[in-house]
Amino acid sequence: MRSTTSQRGSDAEQRACQYLQEHGLTLFDRNYRCRVGEIDLIMEDGDSLVFVEVRFRASSRFGNGAETVDLRKQRRIIQAAAHYLQTHSRQARRPMRFDVVFMESPQRIHWI
Repeated sequence: MRSTTSQRGSDAEQRACQYLQEHGLTLFDRNYRCRVGEIDLIMEDGDSLVFVEVRFRASSRFGNGAETVDLRKQRRIIQAAAHYLQTHSRQARRPMRFDVVFMESPQRIHWI
C-alpha cells in the first residue's frame, strides 16, 4: 500500500499535468528515472521539450514548494535531463527548458 506522502505526490503530479495540459502543453513522458535522479513530467510546448519538477507543500511554514528546489535538487534534475537526452538522442536537438510547478493546495497552483 502506498504511503500518504507518496499518494499526495502522485496526486500533485497528476494535477500539475492536467493544469499544464489546460495551458497548451502536451505530456511526453512521466516519472523518468535514472541512476542520477528523476524528472516528474516531460512535456512539449510547441517545439520545446519541457522538464517539469512538481512540488507540493501542505504548509508554507518552512517555505513554499519553489524554495525546496535548491541548488542540489536543480543539479539532480539537470543530470537526469542530460541522461534522458543521451538515451533519446532525437530529442536532444530540440529547444528545452526547466519549469517548476508547485502547489499549496489542489486549487493553488504556481507555474514557474
